[in-house]
Amino acid sequence: MGYHTFDADKAERLERPEVRYRWVSAEEIIGALTAERADRAAATVADLGSGTGFYTDAVAAHVEGVYGVDVQAEMHAFYREKGVPENVDLVESDVATLPFDDGELDAAFSTMTYHEFASDAAIQELARVIRSDGRLALFDWSAGGDGEHGPPTDERFDASDAVEALEAAGFEVLSASERTETFAVVARAP
Repeated sequence: MGYHTFDADKAERLERPEVRYRWVSAEEIIGALTAERADRAAATVADLGSGTGFYTDAVAAHVEGVYGVDVQAEMHAFYREKGVPENVDLVESDVATLPFDDGELDAAFSTMTYHEFASDAAIQELARVIRSDGRLALFDWSAGGDGEHGPPTDERFDASDAVEALEAAGFEVLSASERTETFAVVARAP
């Protein structure tokens, strides 16, 4: 299960708001990262599997800085051509080996990429780099979906799978929901 990487040759398909916002809105991500922090927005956030920066751009307007993390240099090339906001730094890395200090991130999020990096090593790495009490928001294609959109269902996980992995690493799950074709899980780092 999992580890399906989006074809970088089709990167322009990731820039369609009418399709992307059908599954997760920018407001939903921003709300998950900034809830209980009315006094200030998260300072440093990582977009895990940032791709073309579609959601990175939306979050960047609400935080001090964002690391756009992706394993594919081609995705970063597309993003650079499109234009990267000043408060976004692009990082080519696997989620299991992030180049951040312990507790460096206030929050992290993933939109439709959890299935690409889901592993105990990646979850442990997120527990290391997100500060204690920081937020992690995961939005991804659900194994319970019909598979008409996104990767094949045998490459997906359910919300319960993500919850189990996060709790095993010490995260406190704040919310978890299955939607029509996707799931959403928001957790607090240990």
